[in-house]
Amino acid sequence: MTFLASRPDEVAVVYLRGLLSPTLLQKKTELLGVLMLFTLAHTQNVVVFQPSHLTASGPVVSALLLGNSSNMSLSVRTVSPSSTTGSIGPPSCGAEVTQWVLTREQVGKTAVRVQLSLERSLHLCGENETDPDCCSNPLCVLETLQVSACVGDTPQASLLIQAKIHALLVPGNAAPADNKTSIPNQVYQPLGPCPCDLTFRACDVRCCCDKDCSNEDLTLFASHCLPGPFGGQVSPPPDYQCSVQSAENSPDWFSFLCVHSPPKNNPFLGLFYRGNVVKSKPGPTFHRPVLSAPVPVNVYVEGSPILTLNDQYLTIPQKLFGQCVNNAPVAYLKNFKVECVTRLRTCPTEPPLQTLPGDFRIQVKNGEGGDVIVEVTDEVATDPSQSISTTNGAATSAESLLCENVTLALDYQFYWKENSITNITLTRTVGTVPLNGSVVVTTRYSAVFLNGDFMSEPNSGNPGYQVGRPVIGGIMDIFDNNTGSIQRTSINLWKSVGDGLCFNMEKTPVLFGENSTSGCLLPVSRHNLTQCDLLRETVASLQADLTTATYVARTGNPDPLTGTDWINITFVMLNSSTTIEDTTSSCYGIQFHQHIQVWSLIDGTIEGRPQREIRALQVSYSMSTWSLDCGGGDISPCVDPQETWLLPITSSVTFTDIPVNTEPPKTRFQINFTEYDCNRNDVCWPELAFPLTRYYTGEPYSQSLAKGLILVFFFIAASILGTPWRQIRQAWKAL
Repeated sequence: MTFLASRPDEVAVVYLRGLLSPTLLQKKTELLGVLMLFTLAHTQNVVVFQPSHLTASGPVVSALLLGNSSNMSLSVRTVSPSSTTGSIGPPSCGAEVTQWVLTREQVGKTAVRVQLSLERSLHLCGENETDPDCCSNPLCVLETLQVSACVGDTPQASLLIQAKIHALLVPGNAAPADNKTSIPNQVYQPLGPCPCDLTFRACDVRCCCDKDCSNEDLTLFASHCLPGPFGGQVSPPPDYQCSVQSAENSPDWFSFLCVHSPPKNNPFLGLFYRGNVVKSKPGPTFHRPVLSAPVPVNVYVEGSPILTLNDQYLTIPQKLFGQCVNNAPVAYLKNFKVECVTRLRTCPTEPPLQTLPGDFRIQVKNGEGGDVIVEVTDEVATDPSQSISTTNGAATSAESLLCENVTLALDYQFYWKENSITNITLTRTVGTVPLNGSVVVTTRYSAVFLNGDFMSEPNSGNPGYQVGRPVIGGIMDIFDNNTGSIQRTSINLWKSVGDGLCFNMEKTPVLFGENSTSGCLLPVSRHNLTQCDLLRETVASLQADLTTATYVARTGNPDPLTGTDWINITFVMLNSSTTIEDTTSSCYGIQFHQHIQVWSLIDGTIEGRPQREIRALQVSYSMSTWSLDCGGGDISPCVDPQETWLLPITSSVTFTDIPVNTEPPKTRFQINFTEYDCNRNDVCWPELAFPLTRYYTGEPYSQSLAKGLILVFFFIAASILGTPWRQIRQAWKAL
């Protein structure tokens, strides 16, 4: 590394050869140069400009003056290089009158921002314009400035600025803004006649159709106009115009058939709505959304927020985009159940983990003009360890600290009838959480809406199933009076989350019309293969938990008391093709796969929308033999009886559409007599004239019709000229 500095007011140069790339070397050099200039100016009590020279392409330019500049004055003057040597003379403290305004601003103890602003207009002069402040040439400013920092009459540092500024292309007929945009009549003029006009009230370069461009502006790029529709040729002349075809490529007959028409008579016009005046609304394009205040409601409908007596939202922690939100409004007839994970290092002191029963005994509007009070019941968790997990962090001084009355669950039950709430109960579960270093607490929040003893469940259609909505299952619930109803439940598949183990897996409902396959992994050891009955029972129970329903709803809004709205689910056990006995290292008959087959059809339409319903649902299980493979790879499960390896358990669903027969029913003649049935006979008399019908697509209809008429003509001619006709004529003459 080499550091070169010939004078204090020169820029330091740092060379790091062979260590950095050229781009990174340049950035490092600039950073180290600025740092060294700060250090140099501070230690040696000198001042320098950073940068020492620059080029200005706009009306404002600034630089930094580093060092102790409290007693220094600044001056600016116009300089020019020598005609013989080409160099600029030494800095001078004499000030001159220029078209620039020099200002300074203290930005640090040893740093001053020096700024020069152009004090003139950059408007390009028009024809016969006498304003002396306008620019006579497109290159409006071309000069070299020298800024000097002086103590008295002695210059201490200097800054060279090369100003090269072009004139601004602003419209010559600029009018005051009236906040209105006039749209022309699109019957005779396209809505966007000049797509390249991108800048409001300014001339766009190479956009020759821009009305904001003056004649002087157009002369700068008249030979480089943007072509095509973007350049303003929105309505190109049609090919049949006589002015379009050139003499080289026009056919001989073009001059007799071409059309002389004015350009306004164009087929691209007349396809738009009539224009009108649009008033723009001033304001920021991007602004922070303002949440609206709760709107009081007279009655509750599905999805409307539940309000308290003081017109505030009733809130319960819920998940939004995968994150828990503590103050989420509760929607009417919308059940939910979420789990929120919180890491604790100290005992909580605020909601939602530290609460009191009185915090929940609030008055809620019932939707009929009255109110109901939330009834709170406290329960103490007998085993809070299910909601607590300790991380591997080191224990702190609070190792023996116990956090009491920590809220572990809030379970709401809303009782409703029609459009009102009749009662609200809350079960608050609390427990003691020991703090051993860092503790993760999982809190459960749920809300269910009950109509009498029935839980409110969202429908999957009205009445037919909608694609993507859950398939509704059911379980028969028998009452004391020997009557029953069907309680809704879900038909599930495995949901692949977490570590993929079956005991930690979640379930996802089967969605109508969407085929899917999922699974999980079950740890199995050599010891488990010696207990095949227990292994088969474990796998069967895991698969049975997916589908606990015995009925499935025919439509998306079934009635729990109407038996015709439900269909029995068929369970089929697919046995193995061969009988295999259990051994010490293998078990046969494992229900490793569950397949759900759903048959559905379209049963009519309502307002043009097809109504889909389920006609049958079958659950089948495929068997497999699980054995220990010690042929290669990891052989630890073969050596250690307790060492496990992972085997897959899968589930899938397939939807099959039953085709609807739209043909008219067959008559009794078609059923009893098959002589004229073309599907059951080699000879099809009804299709004797098939080539003459429009159902024949082997050749154009006109050709087949012409050929048929020709055959008829030959048949008639043969009949007339043949023997039968001659005999008829002889018999006629004999009479």
